[in-house]
Amino acid sequence: MSFTTLTGDIQVYLERGGSAQTDPTVFNQIPRLINASERKLATALKLLGQIEVLTDSNAGLQQGNPIVTKPDRWRQTVSLTYLSGTARKPLFERSYEYLTTLWPDSSVIDNDEPPGFYADIDLLHWYVAPTPPSDFPLQIIAYFQPPLLDEANQTNFWTDYTPQLLLYGALLEATPFLKDDPRIQIWGQSWAQELQMHMAADLQRLLDRASERKTP
Repeated sequence: MSFTTLTGDIQVYLERGGSAQTDPTVFNQIPRLINASERKLATALKLLGQIEVLTDSNAGLQQGNPIVTKPDRWRQTVSLTYLSGTARKPLFERSYEYLTTLWPDSSVIDNDEPPGFYADIDLLHWYVAPTPPSDFPLQIIAYFQPPLLDEANQTNFWTDYTPQLLLYGALLEATPFLKDDPRIQIWGQSWAQELQMHMAADLQRLLDRASERKTP
C-alpha cells in the first residue's frame, strides 16, 4: 500500500471523491481523512514497530537547564539514557513533584550530583534532576508517530504493517459525508477486529520476550 493506492481505495469504497472536478468536497478531504486515521492509530496502538531510537547530541541534556525538549512525533517514552564520556547513565522516571523535592533549586549545579531522574511536565518537555552540570548527549527510546503520509511521503509503518487498519480508519473518518450509510457499521467492526488482532500479536511478542529460553 502507498498513499496513492490508499487514496484510490478510499475513492472506490466511498464511491465519492473521484476527482477535484466531480466531487471536490470529498476529494480535497481524502488526505485529511488518511492523516486522521494515522493519528488515531498512533493513539490506539503501541506496537514494536512504532519504537525509534534517537541519540540527540545537540538538544540533549544542557548544562544548567533542567528542561529537555522532546523530539518531533514523540508519543510515549520507553527510556532515556545519557552518555557521560564512554559511560551510559540511565534516567529513571519519577513524578515532577518528586524531582522538585529532591532538587528544589534547579539553578544549583553540582558535579558530584549528575542527573538521575526525569518526569513529563507537558506534551513537549521533560524535566530532569539534579540539574545537569554539563552538556550530555541523550539517547531516547520512545514510541513515535510515524511520519504522516502525503504525495511526497508515500509509505510508512502503517502502510507496510497495518494497511487494513489504516484503510478502515480513513473510511470511518469519512462518516460525516456518508450520513446513514449502512457500510459504516461494517467498517467499524472490521477496524475493531483488526485492532484487536494487532494488539494481541504485539502482546504475544512481549510475552515471548519475557519468557525463559531453554536449550533443547
